[in-house]
Amino acid sequence: MTTLRIATRKSPLALWQSEHVADRLRAAHPGLVVELVPMSTRGDEVLDRSLAAIGGKGLFLKELELAMLRGEADCAVHSLKDVPMELEGPFALPAILTRADPADAFVSNLYADVAALPQGARVGTSSLRRQAQLRALRPDLELRDLRGNVNTRLAKLDAGEYDAIVLACAGLQRLGFASRIRARLDAPDWLPAPAQGAVAVECRAEDPDTHALFAVLDDAATRICVEAERAMNRALHGSCHVPVAAFAQRDGGDLVLSGLVGSAADGQVLRTEARGSATDPDALGRRVAAQLLEQGAGAFLA
Repeated sequence: MTTLRIATRKSPLALWQSEHVADRLRAAHPGLVVELVPMSTRGDEVLDRSLAAIGGKGLFLKELELAMLRGEADCAVHSLKDVPMELEGPFALPAILTRADPADAFVSNLYADVAALPQGARVGTSSLRRQAQLRALRPDLELRDLRGNVNTRLAKLDAGEYDAIVLACAGLQRLGFASRIRARLDAPDWLPAPAQGAVAVECRAEDPDTHALFAVLDDAATRICVEAERAMNRALHGSCHVPVAAFAQRDGGDLVLSGLVGSAADGQVLRTEARGSATDPDALGRRVAAQLLEQGAGAFLA
């Protein structure tokens, strides 16, 4: 293979991630020509409703997968937190890159952190996971929907539509907006989306040439952690319709996984943590899911 075509969304962050993967590939395989195939997805086009209302994060993948099936692209690059727990059709993830900062970011022009917000402050986020954790901390806040790419969301904050917004640290850092982060919202007090901060490559399962090209980019340590987080979410049948959070960390030969299920409506949250062997992240994920279900998570997930 002399040319590799990467299907990508057109948002600045998606283009940054795809170009990052392309640069890594060119460095690893001198002589390989890598081209981006920018595409618009339904998740990017419908901005007046929440993702949960229009079908979930899988909307960001569908058009890119169809391009691969039509032979217009060889692979696609995604934020792994947007990739459904079960890949539909003949697809695989040959590479998960080294994870960036997994934390959420509190962004405000006026206030230093969540605690500093005045009574009834307007906070923007469309993520049910973020809403549940904000409600748990500050039931008095007015939570407002916030869609669009990172630049659009920052512009809405700067225009005074919100007192603060919550975004992913990794996205802000990748786009050169690290200085906008007023406070990091991180574990163990605040948990990210499963696989937040990790970039994944998707291609057709029956495409050994493309798999071979990406082998050098796959980070085993990241893959083990995100597999545990995604296994927990899968066992809970989690999606963007449900506030589910998870974060796994290596501790020697072990993996420690923290999980959370919450209610965006009233801020109730259930939390648990378990330790298991790093050789079986799937089993650890299922165990943490079972512990959450024992605590009554089923009522939140229904």
